[in-house]
Amino acid sequence: MNEGAEVLFEKRGALGLITLNRPKALNALTQGMCVTIRAQLNTWANDEEIKVVVVRGAGDRAFCAGGDIRALYESGKAGTPYALDFYRDEYLLDAAIKHYPKPYVALIHGIDMGGGVGVSVNGSHRVAGETMLFAMPETGIGLFPDVGGSYFLPRCPGEIGMYLALTGARLKTAEAIYAGIATHFVPATKWDDLLSTLSNGAPVRSSISGLNETVPETFLVRHHEAIDRIFANNSVEEILAALDAEYEDWAQDAAKTIRAKSPTSLKIAFRQLREGKKLEFDDCMRMEYRMVNRIVAGHDFYEGVRATIIDKDGAPNWKPADLAGVSEKDVAAYFAPLGEKELQL
Repeated sequence: MNEGAEVLFEKRGALGLITLNRPKALNALTQGMCVTIRAQLNTWANDEEIKVVVVRGAGDRAFCAGGDIRALYESGKAGTPYALDFYRDEYLLDAAIKHYPKPYVALIHGIDMGGGVGVSVNGSHRVAGETMLFAMPETGIGLFPDVGGSYFLPRCPGEIGMYLALTGARLKTAEAIYAGIATHFVPATKWDDLLSTLSNGAPVRSSISGLNETVPETFLVRHHEAIDRIFANNSVEEILAALDAEYEDWAQDAAKTIRAKSPTSLKIAFRQLREGKKLEFDDCMRMEYRMVNRIVAGHDFYEGVRATIIDKDGAPNWKPADLAGVSEKDVAAYFAPLGEKELQL
């Protein structure tokens, strides 16, 4: 095991252990990590000794904060192939995890956002520690909730997925479990015991359930009815009007948050989730790859990253600047087939 590698692999009896190993970068994914992890998963799928795969993040701050956004920004700006190569290999990894023939357990502590969600939520078991912080904040950087968000967000209870996609709201452990993002709560102090049990070949479900603890009521429980009513509307504009009419602090805050996002990203994310609710997982990933091809060729992603990560001025100049400027024709272009460039699953 190369301790300095971006991702570490270890075989412990019946357990295949993956450690995302870029703690200073909050374990953000690179293309190389996506390719390497997928190859190792394939190897362990064919290894009869391995009964379960576990993935975790190094360091105290994050499971995985997403993709290496700065590298994607620089690639897109320079016109190099890295950005689209990264997204292709990331989506192929997400699909491999979703269809993995053995139990796949993510141990989630700290930040789990963007690409990190793809490496965790698409697995069969998502074990949250007490510090888990989930979000899909992509509409704030001119992107959309990808890595399978088309599939898992519309399958959250009611309209919670649409709420998460448009606002980028952050969920702590209890809320992540209520939303179905995580499947279990196991305090991090018990994770070594869980790894030991799994390495000895114990059944995954009972091993996790035996350590599972309950969590308290959450914001989502208290406001679920209102979220369902408001976010079931037929457009982003209608959702905003309904939030404005709600006259509660949480609704006013959500409306303000949504209005700061990329208008284009909001409209394509809305359609993405409505379409994804009707699609199988692989079709969702093909749709997302079509969308991201147009994102890389567009404007708002670079402006969003500039304002958030590069210059950090928090003042993106979106084009178009408002929802009214984004036509149905503009939105449809993001979903058009790619011909020979389609994602091959």
